[in-house]
Amino acid sequence: MTTMQSLRIGLLLILMSGAVATAAAASDPPAVGKDVSKLLVVWTSGDRDVALKMVFMYTYNAKKSGWFDEVQLLVWGPSSKLLSHDRELQESFVKMKETGVTLTACKACAEMYGVADALAGLGIEVRYMGQPLSDMLKGDWKVITF
Repeated sequence: MTTMQSLRIGLLLILMSGAVATAAAASDPPAVGKDVSKLLVVWTSGDRDVALKMVFMYTYNAKKSGWFDEVQLLVWGPSSKLLSHDRELQESFVKMKETGVTLTACKACAEMYGVADALAGLGIEVRYMGQPLSDMLKGDWKVITF
């Protein structure tokens, strides 16, 4: 084996070990002192297709696939009325909750639509969200709105 071949093999091994370490780090839970990635999905749309084909799909997979450490779905506005009446959406909520997505709803919005009790009955934390949302926006949460 020539010196050049040895150098190439050595370089290849170094590159491969870096790739393995990077892949392992991506799947490990956050280390102590490491920032936790946080996603807040604010769902406002009363459009059923938006819920099923974007909001729920992304939120569920963001948690299940580990794209974010913490995932919270906030039901706000017209989405609260839609969710309170739609069984398929409610079943999707159960599935999200089982993966560890935190489910919340704006109490003021839910009360405007007369659905606060119905949402609470689905296991959703119904509370006033103006200040918590403001704090999240000022903090280290990534926020996406539909």
